[in-house]
Parts: sequence; structure tokens; C-alpha cells
Amino acid sequence: MKFRKASINDVPTIIEMIADDTLGSKRENYTIPLPKAYYDAFERIDTDKNQELTVVENEVGEVIGVFQMTFIPYLTYQGGIRAQIEGVRVHKEHRGMGIGKSVFEWAINRAKERNAHLLQLTTDKKRPDAIRFYESLGFKASHEGMKMHF
Repeated sequence: MKFRKASINDVPTIIEMIADDTLGSKRENYTIPLPKAYYDAFERIDTDKNQELTVVENEVGEVIGVFQMTFIPYLTYQGGIRAQIEGVRVHKEHRGMGIGKSVFEWAINRAKERNAHLLQLTTDKKRPDAIRFYESLGFKASHEGMKMHF
């Protein structure tokens, strides 16, 4: 497997993976051509030094996974950096092969390289399999998350 920075050419494959589950299929608009909003979002992510959109390629160069890491500087923890991982997806044909675990091993190392003092994530409570997976990696449900949609 190879981890690399996503390019604009990867956007259709990324959106296909994000839309390929029960929750994603309700909120994404995976049509070809993709709506311009996805390319605009990619440009904002790509130009932000605190954002890293990373894809995972297999041996033949196919994109089989994706995730986004955000590095959040803040004043607590003596001016620490918090890393957040979101949008972790593995292509449906490659699930159950240990790719997700490799993604998190890579992400943990990347967070440490950027001097983050923790890696956090959120997951929908409607994803019990994902929650079990994250717990198996050592993540703890230490806080109660809240959202306000607009």
C-alpha cells in the first residue's frame, strides 16, 4: 500500500467511497459529472496547511482508501496541536483486509510527526461496527460530542 496526498483527479473516487454507505448515500450527491461544490471543497482543503487529504493506493495504483486529517492549534495543553481524523473510507471491494488498521497506524505516526498530543475522531452512533473498530485500536469514548446543523 502507498499513502499519498490526494489530487484533484482523485475527487470522483473519493466521493464515490464517501457516498457508499447508508449514511453517506443520504447526504452526498455522487453523480458524474460531480457537482462543482466537491471540487471547490477540494481546493479549500488542498490550500490549507492544517488539512491533509490522503489516499491509499494498492499495488496497481488504484485508490482504495481515503481519510482527512486536520491539525488544530490551540492554547490549551500549553499551545498544543490536536489532530483529528475524518472521512475514513475503504473501497467496498477492499474491506476486511486490514487496510483500515493500516490507515490508523499511518495516521497515528503522522500526528506524532506533526507534534500533535492526541488524535481524535468522531463517528456516528449509528455505526456500531466502526465504534468497535476504533475501540479495538485504542480509542476511548472520553467525551460526549454535540453538533448543531444549520
